[in-house]
Amino acid sequence: MKRYLFDCGFRDTTASLGVFALRVMIGLMMLVGHGIPKIQGFSQMKDHFPVPNFFALSWMSPQVALVGCIIGEVVAASMIVLGIMTRPAAFLLGFTMVVAAFDVMGQAPWFVSPPKVFMAKELALLYLIPTIAIIFSGAGAYSLDAALYRDPKRRRW
Repeated sequence: MKRYLFDCGFRDTTASLGVFALRVMIGLMMLVGHGIPKIQGFSQMKDHFPVPNFFALSWMSPQVALVGCIIGEVVAASMIVLGIMTRPAAFLLGFTMVVAAFDVMGQAPWFVSPPKVFMAKELALLYLIPTIAIIFSGAGAYSLDAALYRDPKRRRW
């Protein structure tokens, strides 16, 4: 279990710097641009936040859906920035983006095309793509995962 939660993936210096930059930038953009505004606007959004329309999540109230979104956009993004339990956190953030893109904005077009269309799947998908890369690659050598889990054997791939 420790290996699954804290495995940082590769430890190559150059690749780790690239993943570090990706983690910090994507995590901070999600946290500052989407997560913190949802916390600040909780009282205004709690009664009309969209609830996912597929079976497993359709039982939620708007308040529970908003709290779940905040957990994905604040807690998971913070964990990605710090590099702690990075793969599960990236999965959680990626799941939040899948729900946003394909359920909440299900009828919206794929791409933003001003001045007509401002709501589209594009932004959620642009956050989903780096989370998939982080799930596959791990946090890299410059993370708390690497400090917590020291694998005696170096990976060859």
